[in-house]
Amino acid sequence: MILITGASGQLGESLQRLAREKNLPHTAVSRPAFDFDHPTTIAATFTTTNPTIVINAAAYTAVDAAESNEQAARAGNHTGPESLALLCAGAKIPFIHISTDYVFDGTKGAPYLETDPTSPTGIYGLTKRDGERAVLDACPNSIILRTSWVYSAHGKNFARTMLNAARKTNALRVVADQRGTPTAADDLAATVLNIITKWKESGWHESYKGIYHATGTGETTWYDFARAIFESAKSCGLTPPSVTPISTADWPTPSKRPSDSRLDCAKLERVFQERLPNWTASLPAIVHEIMARLTAPENPP
Repeated sequence: MILITGASGQLGESLQRLAREKNLPHTAVSRPAFDFDHPTTIAATFTTTNPTIVINAAAYTAVDAAESNEQAARAGNHTGPESLALLCAGAKIPFIHISTDYVFDGTKGAPYLETDPTSPTGIYGLTKRDGERAVLDACPNSIILRTSWVYSAHGKNFARTMLNAARKTNALRVVADQRGTPTAADDLAATVLNIITKWKESGWHESYKGIYHATGTGETTWYDFARAIFESAKSCGLTPPSVTPISTADWPTPSKRPSDSRLDCAKLERVFQERLPNWTASLPAIVHEIMARLTAPENPP
C-alpha cells in the first residue's frame, strides 16, 4: 500500500490519477486529517493506513509568506517530514520526499549537481534544505527528489496564473532574468511511480538512498515560459497578451528567488533510468486542459 501525502496538491493529484491507471494500491491523505501542523495526525494516519511505501508530496509552498511564517514553514517542510521519515524507519519501509531547487542560491552559473553546496536565499528554501537533512538522517531507505517550477491543470501554479490573467488583460510584465526548468506534475508523478515499480522488481538497494534532481528536460526563463504558454493557448481561442520582459528588481518580492536554479538530472537517469520529457513537449496538453477548465460554465471570466 502506497501512502501519498499532500493529496490535494498538484503532485498529489497526479500521483493518485496515475496510481489508479497503473492499478497500484494506494491511499491519499491531506488536511485536516493529515496535517504537519498537528503532529498527532501524522502518527495516526500512519497507523491507520499501515503503508509499505510513503510518498511525501505535502509541504508548505507559500514562498513569500514563509518569510513571516517560519514556524508554519518549518512544520510543513522540516519537522513534519522528519516525523514521517522516522515512522518509515521504524516500519523499515521506503520513503520518497519531494524537495526543491530553492535550496540553491542560483549563483553557480551552470546546472546544479546533487553534491553542490546548498545556500538557500529565503525561509522556504532554508526549511526545505533542513527537511532534506532531517529525512536522510531519520530514514535509511529514503529518496529525496528535488524538482522545480511545477505546474499542472489543477492547483495554483504559473501556467494557470498566466492564462487566467490573459483572459482579463491584454498586457503583462514577466520576469526574464530568472532561469530554470518547468516540470509537469504528471511527468514527475510518473517518475516517482516508476521508481517504486523498480523497487518492487529488484528490492531496495542501499545505493538508492540519497538526493536526486528530477525536473523537465531543457531550460527557460519565466518570460519565455509565459510566451510558450500563450502560444500553446492560441489553438484554444486565446488572443495572447503582449508580454514585456522585466528584471527581478522590477518585481520585488519578500523572498529572494535564485536567478539560475537549473538542476542536473543525470544521476536520476544513471541510477533509475528515468529522464523526464522536455518541458516544451509536456506543455501544450496541460495548457489545453487549463483552458478547458477556465472556460467551463462554472468558471466565467
